[in-house]
Amino acid sequence: MTVAYRRDRWSWLQSPAMALAAVLLFFLMDGAMGQALAHGVAEGDKGYIQETSGFLFWPFVYLGAKHMVTGYDHLLFLLGVIFFLYRMKDISLYVTLFAIGHSTTLLLGVLTDISVSSYLVDAIIGLSVVYKALDNLGAFQRWFGFQPSTRGATLIFGLFHGFGLATKLQDFNLSPDGLIGNLVAFNIGVEAGQLLALGAILIVMGFWRKTGSFWRHAYAANVVLMTLGFILTGYQLVGFFVV
Repeated sequence: MTVAYRRDRWSWLQSPAMALAAVLLFFLMDGAMGQALAHGVAEGDKGYIQETSGFLFWPFVYLGAKHMVTGYDHLLFLLGVIFFLYRMKDISLYVTLFAIGHSTTLLLGVLTDISVSSYLVDAIIGLSVVYKALDNLGAFQRWFGFQPSTRGATLIFGLFHGFGLATKLQDFNLSPDGLIGNLVAFNIGVEAGQLLALGAILIVMGFWRKTGSFWRHAYAANVVLMTLGFILTGYQLVGFFVV
């Protein structure tokens, strides 16, 4: 989409929103480094799942919700998707497309045991954040003279996010006993976590949009979003080549 920005090269540095982004960047770097150098699920969660068998509805709902709520990459992509969406109808459409994408490849990846490097998948997920930030900045229209389908991109990147979720589940070495039910429960947890995270993001964005700083700093905020996406991608590539 094309957005008219009011640009001030230096005033955005004093914005409270940019101060918040700096804090997020600090925690993101700390969390992403741990993820890149020790990729996988929490040892406590992994141990519990591997010591039990059968259908475990609530534990897998918890794991799905936990992964989505604490997943920097998923949250940053969602932030980019809804950044310039105001109507709940539009927000629901894009979130549904994203959910269809990641639910499909989550189930497909685990059930067919598709072996994909989790680092490479997460690197692509990081690039999805970069793509969405560039889309919000109107870069593709300026660079190439056309606008890629935002709905199609959301669905396609949702597929990659789903493969990322599948790689986490594959770390559990899941037993075939109760596998389908556990996958469904995990996916329910992912959707519940997504709704919780989305609700928090919309509340913050709603307050910010009511202030005069939103349009002044929307450009800078998406530059920060793009930078965080590159950082995520870089850390995952480090994990792929080093670990």
